[in-house]
Amino acid sequence: ESRAANASNKEINIQWYIPSVAKSSNDTETKVLLLYAYNTEPVKFSNIKIFSSMSMFSGHLWIPLARIISLRKNLSDLKEQIEILMQGSKSLSSNSVPTSFLEQSETLKISPSKNPKMSVAKVHLDEKTEEMAKRCLSEVKALLSVVPALSLPLTEIPFDVTLQSITNLEDMFDLANGCIITEGSIFNWIISLLH
Repeated sequence: ESRAANASNKEINIQWYIPSVAKSSNDTETKVLLLYAYNTEPVKFSNIKIFSSMSMFSGHLWIPLARIISLRKNLSDLKEQIEILMQGSKSLSSNSVPTSFLEQSETLKISPSKNPKMSVAKVHLDEKTEEMAKRCLSEVKALLSVVPALSLPLTEIPFDVTLQSITNLEDMFDLANGCIITEGSIFNWIISLLH
C-alpha cells in the first residue's frame, strides 16, 4: 500500500496488457492495451479508500502490436546511433591520446550507456540521427495522441536528446516490463500527448 500511495516526484507509470481472448474492436489487427497513470504534483496519502486528487490521472489506449514492435526496433537503432555519436564525441574531446594499441582497445570497450554522467548529457545530433529521432518521436506522438488523425509529424525534437531520454522511451514500449518515467522534459512531452 505504501508504494501505491506515495509518489515524491511527478511520474508516469506505464504497463502493458496483452489480451489472449479480449478484442479491442472488430479489427483483425492485433492490438495491445497501454495502461498509464501519472501525477502532476507529489502525492502522499494513507487511506486509498477515501483519497481523491486533482493531480492524478490514468487511462488506457489500444495500440497496434506491429507498430509497437517496429517502433521499439527503431528506438533501439536510434539509441545505438546516439551511443556511437557519444563515443565519437568522447574520443574527440579526450586530451589524452592512447599510447598503445592495448590502451586504445580498452578505451573502445567503454560503453556510454553504463556511464551515468554521460547518459544525461545532451547529445549533439548529426543530420542522419536527427532525422531518425524525428521519425521515432513522430511515431510515438501518433501512437499516444488522443486524436491520431490530427497528429502531424514532428518538425523539431520536443526535448533534449540524451541517452537517458531515449532509453526511457525504449523502456516505455517494452511490452514485457513497462516503466516509470519521472519529471523532466520527456515526462512533460508524454503527458501532453495523453491529455
